[in-house]
Amino acid sequence: MSKQIIPVDRIERTILEIQGQKVIIDADLAAIYGTTTKRLNQAVRRNKDRFPDDFMFQLTEDEKSEVVTNCDHLAKLKYSPHLPYAFTEHGALMAASVLNTERAIQVSVFVVRVFMRLRELVATHKELASKLKELEQRVGAHDKTIIDFMQTIKQLMEPPALKPKRRIGF
Repeated sequence: MSKQIIPVDRIERTILEIQGQKVIIDADLAAIYGTTTKRLNQAVRRNKDRFPDDFMFQLTEDEKSEVVTNCDHLAKLKYSPHLPYAFTEHGALMAASVLNTERAIQVSVFVVRVFMRLRELVATHKELASKLKELEQRVGAHDKTIIDFMQTIKQLMEPPALKPKRRIGF
């Protein structure tokens, strides 16, 4: 059994959702691959044609501020004059190939597995939410039926209303 280089949960914590996509910020990806952010970005710039927009994009100033605010481990980005890059699953894999180091290639397998695991979790949560909604609808319909049933039972339990007795005589 192969020894994991980086714990999967550490990689999971670096995956963020930005612009509706699951991504890893360049600083985190560089740390995972055992290189500097500068070296990673240089390799990416030299191979720009391998990184279309669906593999990698640059954050806006607002997105950078939000990432810095919400992710303590990325606080150092606050003082960086450059806007960071965000790599999708495919971009992270491509980054490993352009870095072309043994560690980057080994770790890229773990990165892809983490993205796959997150997709499975999202699918499971969607399925569970759908089943809960269906159950709520069923129970909601049963509630009305049970209430109607209880009202009918209560009506049957009430003694019949007695008609006033007619007086006998004059």
